[in-house]
Amino acid sequence: VLLLGLPGCGKSLTAKSIAKTWKFPLLRFDLGKVFGGIVGQSESNMRKALDVATTIAPCVLWIDEIEKGLSGLSSSDRTDGGTASRAFGTLLTWMQEKKEPVFVVATANNIESLPPELLRKGRFDEIFFVDLPSKEERKEILNIHITSKKRNPQNFNLELLAEKTSGLTGAEIGSIISDALFTSFSRQSDLTDIDIINERSKITPLSTVMAEKITSIRSWAKNRARMA
Repeated sequence: VLLLGLPGCGKSLTAKSIAKTWKFPLLRFDLGKVFGGIVGQSESNMRKALDVATTIAPCVLWIDEIEKGLSGLSSSDRTDGGTASRAFGTLLTWMQEKKEPVFVVATANNIESLPPELLRKGRFDEIFFVDLPSKEERKEILNIHITSKKRNPQNFNLELLAEKTSGLTGAEIGSIISDALFTSFSRQSDLTDIDIINERSKITPLSTVMAEKITSIRSWAKNRARMA
C-alpha cells in the first residue's frame, strides 16, 4: 500500500501499527543509503536490501517518503549515467515478481513526484489518502497525548479542545500540549484547557501554510485513492 497525505497526519505511524498488529518484523528501507559512488554499487545495494527483506519474511517493509528517495529519477540518464533508473527498475521488478510475504508500506507527501509505473496495480495494490484528523479523531489524539503526559483526560474538556484544534495535524496537537505543559510548569501550576487553547493560538498550522497544496492533493486523491 501507498499512504499519501500531509506531514504529521500519521502515515509513518500507520506503517508501524500494521507491523505491530500483525506481529511481523518492521524493516525501514532508507532509499537514500542505497546509492554509492562506485560503479554498480547502487544496484548491488538495492539487491542486497531486498534480499534481506525476503530472507526475513514474513515482514513489513516500510519505505518512508519514497518520493524523496526517487527524486533524481527523471534526470538519471543525464546526471548519474542511469544509475537511479537501474536501481529503481530493480525495485519495480522485485515488487511485481516477489513471492515471499513481504508487505510493502510506502509513504509520500507529494504524489506528483512519483513515476506512474510505480503506482499501477501489482506494485501498490491500494493508495490511501491520509487527511487532516476529524473532530472525533482529534478528541482521540488529545486523549492519547494528555495520557502520555501522565494527566487524566477526564479533567479536560476534550470536546472544546477538539473544536479549538480544528485544522491541526496530529503532530501539531502533540506539540501544543507539550508547549502548554512547559507554560504551566513555569507558572508552577498544572496543565489546563486554557493553556492548550493559548498555545493553539500561537501557531500557524500546516493546513494554513500549505492551503493551496492541500487543496491540490485532496483534488488528486478524490477519484484516485481511498480515504484512510
